Amino acid sequence: MTTTTRITSGNNSRNFFVGNKVPRARRKTLCRRALLLGENHHRTVVMMMMMKKISTTRDERRNERSRFGCVRVAAAARSSSSGSSNDDDDKNNVNGATTTRDELLEEIEKLKAENAKLKMLQMQLEDVSLPSSSLSSSSSNSSKSTTTTTTTIKTTKKAAVGALRTDPKSESEIEWPLPITAEGCPVGEEDKKPFWETRPKNDPDELFEGKTATEETNRPKKIAHVTAELAPLAKVGGLGDVTQGLGRAMKMQGHDVVIILPFYQSLDANEIFDLKHVMDFDVPKGTKWDGENVVSMMKTSAYSGNIGGCDVILLKPHEETNSNIFKGGAIYGGSYNELEAYLYFSRASLEFLDKSGRDPDVIHVHEWQTCAVPMLYWEEYHGKTSLNKAKIVMTIHNLDNTGECREEEFFATGVNGEKFNVIEKALDERTIGHNPERMCLMKGGVVYSNKVTTVSPTYAKETLDGNGGFMSKILKANQEKFSGILNGIDYDLWNPALDATLPANFAPGNKMTENKKLCKKYLQIGLGLDADETKPLIVCISRLVPQKGIHLIERAVTQSENNGNQFVLLGSGHSDGGFKRMANEEFSQTNSSNVRLMITYSDALSRLMYAAADFVLVPSMFEPCGLTQMIAMRYGALPIVRSTGGLADTVIDCDADQENGNGFVFYGADDQSLDECIQRANKTFQDRKKFHELQERVARVDYGWEASGNVYAELYESL
Repeated sequence: MTTTTRITSGNNSRNFFVGNKVPRARRKTLCRRALLLGENHHRTVVMMMMMKKISTTRDERRNERSRFGCVRVAAAARSSSSGSSNDDDDKNNVNGATTTRDELLEEIEKLKAENAKLKMLQMQLEDVSLPSSSLSSSSSNSSKSTTTTTTTIKTTKKAAVGALRTDPKSESEIEWPLPITAEGCPVGEEDKKPFWETRPKNDPDELFEGKTATEETNRPKKIAHVTAELAPLAKVGGLGDVTQGLGRAMKMQGHDVVIILPFYQSLDANEIFDLKHVMDFDVPKGTKWDGENVVSMMKTSAYSGNIGGCDVILLKPHEETNSNIFKGGAIYGGSYNELEAYLYFSRASLEFLDKSGRDPDVIHVHEWQTCAVPMLYWEEYHGKTSLNKAKIVMTIHNLDNTGECREEEFFATGVNGEKFNVIEKALDERTIGHNPERMCLMKGGVVYSNKVTTVSPTYAKETLDGNGGFMSKILKANQEKFSGILNGIDYDLWNPALDATLPANFAPGNKMTENKKLCKKYLQIGLGLDADETKPLIVCISRLVPQKGIHLIERAVTQSENNGNQFVLLGSGHSDGGFKRMANEEFSQTNSSNVRLMITYSDALSRLMYAAADFVLVPSMFEPCGLTQMIAMRYGALPIVRSTGGLADTVIDCDADQENGNGFVFYGADDQSLDECIQRANKTFQDRKKFHELQERVARVDYGWEASGNVYAELYESL
């Protein structure tokens, strides 16, 4: 059985039938947006009709294309030769207002973007199951002109697999970017933003709202994550991706999940969905006053909202406290003492859980920043406050920073650090005999937590085998509660079929080869590279720190130039000085048309690079898990990795296993090992049929959160 939905612009009849399976708020959102965008479609038609009356010379058209920062291939030539004969008619009156051609062009571009959104809303409506009993209609003044869109909706849910957000029929439909200057601005448009910043943004409301639980658990738990990062808004590295993906995976299983996060000053409140003030409360805060330890109360504000499809609680000192905690223009490196700030945040998180009456079943903490939570919970809260039933899970994402803390610094929590600064708890044995002896927060977190995980099975084994430095001894002593669980990626957040950033979308079995080529050409043009699809494009998206194999990335850059490959680097970090020099000298835009070194970070540019890439390089010295290789495969790019940690768990060499291979693997940390691996990748690239088959294969590999989420659910159940 089918029913028909009619979307009508203006004040005319609007028949909009919505099924019970979609939340009411979401139905209203879809209806409202579709109706508004339907009206915009009508306006676009009017604008295009008016454009027929306007003409310009060939030179004027060329200037317009430059002004708008794009070149439309083929269409530009056609429009130059088919202009109207009314060359003197440079203005037209639309709806009673004098409008120039330039203004009309700009308005049309805006409306085209909105109409693309209308198509997406219509596809979403097609996926809604509509019972016939819900049909209703209303009408008014049908004599007025209308624009009607008819959508057929089945009463059984349609599979959305393979639906593409943007699918250009030809290259002429793509607005190609102008090449950027060395400063990142479009050539001739130095006052404009670089092309990746002008791309449409992914709307979390569209990505996540209305999603329902995939499988309801019979034993739902109340889970509170405490973390310093959460993607996509409060993200610096993989920590933010994992807390978002795991939090939403548990939510989709039917658990009650909240993520507690610092309310950094750098966060854009407008990007937090449904942001509301929840409560103000006092948090004990220790300070030194006239040589004495003094505990006072810091007034703290809690806000609720939704980030990345996850319910969040954001905490910060109340405005009247005049504290600089979490203030500054970045997640880390603000104008505050990070150790003090995260010790305060750990105490504030427990105070919120206590005073809000939430009393979770599981408190899941992440990294050194929140390791004080399990220490404080068992010593100061359990059995002494409303928090009585929670068990603690701690996840180690990276052992690079373990949270060194002096006894007096821990007093920022309002609790004297002396009780923890013993070898059985948090004392760092390496500092015994030093003045002063110091604590290791991560050790304290391991000792006080009920379960400890890290982010891949191989990394867990490597740390127990002694590759975790000082912490290997601690983890080995607690290995009965230690395990490695492979991370995943959120397949709704990383979806090349619907990613709004891309100029052409694709999916396995649906325009994978054709539209990836368009994405590759788009990036090549935008970065000023040779627009040559026959050149293998290797990208590297990474923090530029020693862990990531800096010397191997540098080697790949120079060899790509020598071997006729193309290479694009995106990243920054405290080891990026050499890359900055290379970017300004031998690999500047003047000197190279095959290499671009972008010493910065941009989520939009990273997405364009994943979609354009033939290969993604991840040559880490050690890698707890790594998400880059998973995202690369999702976007049809083959990873080139050094076998370590999570890279060893996720990438199978194509030459070693021709049936299951999904990338290229090397084992040494020397130039020759890397060179030979890239040569093997290039050889495969030259066999176009085989390479396209591999792209299809890797894009179908499932590294979503469902499987890993099930393992975490079992872990929570075992507590």
